[in-house]
Amino acid sequence: MSDQSDINLPPVPKAADGSTPPADPLPPQAVPDSPEITEKPAAVPPAPYVPPAHADFTKRGAPAYLMPDDSAWKQTWRILSARIRSLSEQAGRRLTQRTLKIGVSARIFHPESGAKGLQAKTLQYLEESIAQWVMSRDVLVLMIPTVNTNGMLHPSKIRLRDYAKHLDGLVLQGGADVAPQTYSQTATRPEWIGDSARDMYELELLHEFIEAGKPVLGICRGCQLINVAFGGTLYQDIATDVPEANPHVHETYDSHRHRIQFPVGSSLGALFSTQKAPLVNSIHHQAVRDLGRDLIIEAVSEGDNIVEAVRHTKSRFVMGLQWHPEFHRAGGAELLDCTPILDHFLRAARETRF
Repeated sequence: MSDQSDINLPPVPKAADGSTPPADPLPPQAVPDSPEITEKPAAVPPAPYVPPAHADFTKRGAPAYLMPDDSAWKQTWRILSARIRSLSEQAGRRLTQRTLKIGVSARIFHPESGAKGLQAKTLQYLEESIAQWVMSRDVLVLMIPTVNTNGMLHPSKIRLRDYAKHLDGLVLQGGADVAPQTYSQTATRPEWIGDSARDMYELELLHEFIEAGKPVLGICRGCQLINVAFGGTLYQDIATDVPEANPHVHETYDSHRHRIQFPVGSSLGALFSTQKAPLVNSIHHQAVRDLGRDLIIEAVSEGDNIVEAVRHTKSRFVMGLQWHPEFHRAGGAELLDCTPILDHFLRAARETRF
């Protein structure tokens, strides 16, 4: 069978020279329902950054980011000011964030005649409650030992003034009687001779901290020592010297207590303005008699006016408390909460820590 599909096509016209032109190519066949395919041009990579040959300068030759009226002096002053602010902020953080270091004077155990072993040695120790009371405000507590630059065993160049220089405050803890000879008197009874060796050590320690401008808080014996340090005297025994006074010591030790009152103008009175007659423990048979120079009375016992607290007016913070605030929390909620006194002392330590 022959293919006659073009039998009905019109005749192919001839060219002028009589030749037959080539047949037209077949038209492209349409692809039904085929999506149009277009090729995307290849991505052209961005041109690399080429910095300008010269920075943009103003007519004066200064960088364009500077103010029009900037001068070398103004720029220098701004740089110095920024540096000073930075150093000031760093110093402020060190002063306000560094943990306080509070020194506590040592109690001294003197060897007994004929004793052996540890009892034959001089011991220096720290009563636990006073350390825990001060540490309750997240500060470091260090016991300050006595120093002996002429000692035969281990001489040292360290002085008590070195402790006053490097610590932030001093607590004088309680303990043995202050010796009457320390305030130019004679003991009226042998059992009241006190501890003159500890007196000399603590008096030097007290004066070094005062000289360094550091705060001091004296507890019981420490209160009496502060009075003696400024020329005051003591009752060697309250029951003997002031027979009409209320009992200030009892065999029950820190369970014995009495009320106190704050004189007009007392800083403790302002600190405890809501406390009319607070209750404190009483564990002392000696007390302040003649007040030392530049000292004022901060509290007295109710009924007999025995001095219970003193403050040195010429110092940032030098205060003595006749009672033991470190025993109060364990003694019951009815006893005076002395945390505000501790906080006042520690604030003074932070403010004078240079």
